[in-house]
Amino acid sequence: MSTAKWLPIFLFAGCTWLPAQQSTASTPAPTTQATKAPAADSDFAEARKLSQQGKYDDAIALLQVLAAKTPRPAGVSHELGTVYYKKGDYLKAAEYLKQAVAEDPNDKEAVQLLGLSYYLAGRPAEAIPYLEKVQSWYPRANVDAAYILGISYIQAKDYPQARKAFATMFDVPADSGASYLITARMLFRQEFIPVAEDYAQKAIAADPKLPLAHELLGEIHLFMSKVPEAIEDFRQELVINPASAPALYKLADGYSRVQKYDEAERLLQRSIWLDASSTGPYILMGKVLQKKGEPVLAIRTLQRAVTMDPNNPITHHLLGQAYRDIGKTDEAQQELKIAEQLRNKQNGAD
Repeated sequence: MSTAKWLPIFLFAGCTWLPAQQSTASTPAPTTQATKAPAADSDFAEARKLSQQGKYDDAIALLQVLAAKTPRPAGVSHELGTVYYKKGDYLKAAEYLKQAVAEDPNDKEAVQLLGLSYYLAGRPAEAIPYLEKVQSWYPRANVDAAYILGISYIQAKDYPQARKAFATMFDVPADSGASYLITARMLFRQEFIPVAEDYAQKAIAADPKLPLAHELLGEIHLFMSKVPEAIEDFRQELVINPASAPALYKLADGYSRVQKYDEAERLLQRSIWLDASSTGPYILMGKVLQKKGEPVLAIRTLQRAVTMDPNNPITHHLLGQAYRDIGKTDEAQQELKIAEQLRNKQNGAD
C-alpha cells in the first residue's frame, strides 16, 4: 500500500505548514566548528531561485559547493534538505534535514519537513517523533499536522494514538463515538479493513444513534462481500437518518446484489428525489432496470447519467449494453467504444 495514497495535494508541491525561517539570529549558536560560519541569505539566493523554477539538480549542485567549504556555512543542510524535499527525493531530504536538526534543534521547519520526509518515504514510525514535536508546538493551529500524524500512527499500527490525533483534528472527545467513527473512516480509506470494521462497531457501541456510523459499517461490509450484514447496517442507518440519500442508494446497492431489483428500484427513486446531483443512483438505476428487462427505461436513465458525467466509462458501457438489448447495434458499438477509450485514458493516467 502506498503511504502517500491519501495525502493532500499541497504536500507534493513543496509547501510547508510553517513559514520558512529567514534568520537564525535568535537561535542558540551551534557547538560544532563546521556550522559556526555565518551564512547570509545571499549565499543561498541563487539556489533558492533555481529551486523555485523547478531546477532542483542545479540548486543542489550550488548548495553542495557551499557545503564543501571549510568552515561549512550554517544552514546549508537545511537548504539541501528543503530542495531534496521539493524534488521528491524524501530519503535524501531526510538525511540533510536530520543534520539540520542536529545543528539547530530549534529549526522548526527542518523538524517538520523531516517528519514529512520520513512519512512520504514510507517510514511512518520514524516520522512520528518529529510530527509529534510539531503538534507540541502548535497543538491546535493546523489540522493538517494532526492528519499526517494520524495516518502515520495508522501505518505504524498504533490505532489508539491515531484515534487521539483525529479527535484533535476534528475537535471531538478522544473516547467518544465520533472519534471512533472518524478513525474508522480513515482506516477504511487506508484499506485497513478488519480494524476499520472493529472501530465502526466501537463507534456504534459508544453511541448507537450516531449518524453515519451504521452507514460506514455497511460500506465496510459491502467491501467485504458481507451483503446481508450490509443491508441490515443501512436499514439501521435509515432508522436514525431517514432522509439520507447516500444510505438509500447504498441499501439499494445491497438489494441489487441479492437480486431484489424491485426493492432496489424503489430505494433508488427515493435517493434521487432527495438528491438529484449524484450520478451513482442513476447509474445503478440503469443497471437495475436492465436486470428487470426494461432496457428503454434503462437507456433514459443512463443518458441522464451521461449528461451529468460524460467521462464515466461504466455509464457508457451499461448504455451500450442497453442499446444492444433493443437491437440498436450502431449506438451500442459507439457507446462501448467510448467506454473502452475512457478506460484506457484512465489507466494511462494511473
